[in-house]
Amino acid sequence: MRVLFMCTANSCRSILSEAMFNHLAPPGFEAVSSGSFPKGQVLPRSLTTLQQAGIATEGLSSKGNDAFVDNLPDIVITVCDKAAGESCPVYFGPALKSHWGLEDPSDVVGDEAAVDNAFRATLARIELRCKAFLDLPFHSLSRDELKRELGRIGAL
Repeated sequence: MRVLFMCTANSCRSILSEAMFNHLAPPGFEAVSSGSFPKGQVLPRSLTTLQQAGIATEGLSSKGNDAFVDNLPDIVITVCDKAAGESCPVYFGPALKSHWGLEDPSDVVGDEAAVDNAFRATLARIELRCKAFLDLPFHSLSRDELKRELGRIGAL
């Protein structure tokens, strides 16, 4: 199963989600990420946060949705924060779609400790959601049931 985590810039929340998912995922599951308006580079603090958590960062890059035209995902999960007024277009044909909004930790203003705490808290929330996703009984869920479960996880 291929899961695409989408955000606006593909430099923070979607990157953290891709890395955490792949860190936890068993064989047969893979996460990728993209942005509707990719920044072209991953935020250094995103990489540092992942490394401090013992999560691999090799191969992570900021890219647009066109990177997956020839290898479509099964599930698309947007992680932009609707409250921030961000645009998260969702397409990819028959892929199941869900929204797991996350506040952007790169928007936090304050000292280094406050910003670090925001990144760690975001990663912890992503971990909670990814574990809930991977615990789902995929073989016994219909498409509609899976869609409902994804929505429930997005509220965690």
